[in-house]
Amino acid sequence: MALVVICGQPCSGKSTAALFLAEALKESESKQTVRIIDESSFHLDRNQSYANMTAEKNLRGVLRSEVDRSVSKDNIIIVDSLNSIKGYRYELWCLARGAGIRYCVLYCDAEETHCRKWNEERREKGEAAYDAEIFEDLVRRFERPDRRNRWDSPLFELWPHKDGIEKSSAAVLDAVSYLTKKVDSKTQDVKILQPTIATQSVRFSEANSLYELDRATQEVTNAIVEAQSQALGGPINGVSLGQGLPTINISRSVGLPELRRLRRTFIKLTGQTSLSGPPPPSDADSAKRMFVDYLNRELGAT
Repeated sequence: MALVVICGQPCSGKSTAALFLAEALKESESKQTVRIIDESSFHLDRNQSYANMTAEKNLRGVLRSEVDRSVSKDNIIIVDSLNSIKGYRYELWCLARGAGIRYCVLYCDAEETHCRKWNEERREKGEAAYDAEIFEDLVRRFERPDRRNRWDSPLFELWPHKDGIEKSSAAVLDAVSYLTKKVDSKTQDVKILQPTIATQSVRFSEANSLYELDRATQEVTNAIVEAQSQALGGPINGVSLGQGLPTINISRSVGLPELRRLRRTFIKLTGQTSLSGPPPPSDADSAKRMFVDYLNRELGAT
């Protein structure tokens, strides 16, 4: 039914706002099904998740993937994270548009000095807090939402230091009203995003790529199993997949359970990477090359 993006500086009260919004939605007359998606849902440490650009990119990919699986016309999804990159908020907006649901941003607008103080207080109490260096980096790179951008609109703003955050806060109540209001032909102040041919084509393309990836990796696995069976337990000097494709350089016997585990991990990693980077390979040969390179690294081949 809707996707809500919580946005703000680190330690600006986002998780508190998410909880109050979820409670207010559940208590509304519409009795909505609400789910919060955040780092703690995946037991991710905030400092490790933002330790470098690769870790941060992987975090965004994990959250985006979960949002993509969860959005529907039957529930409200709240994304409780920094969501500080405008390009990433655009990606989330595209997911809402692809699902044909409502979308809004709830922004915790707090001064850096207050956020820094709250982070230090958490550290002193032994609560989850950002390391000083990571905190300063996140503050510096924060991209403030702008209601003129379609992916930042409608924008509901909270001022935690000045007004606090309550279930009765004006921004929370306004967001609840927007998310639960019944829509008819006369409604003009609630916008339900509509899928476009472009978003539908992207989803079809990604699904086709993942199908090719699944099929190609299974063929590689079958080739390894076949080669090992023909060797009758003897040494294997490599498994060839055909002209133009790399050789699988394994010199030891690899059991089917291990191959299946490596295959599942590879597909998962490739899918997550494609969320914030290039899409999965759309042809079998490219998928096979990637999987062989991964196997050669994981199996310790030289």
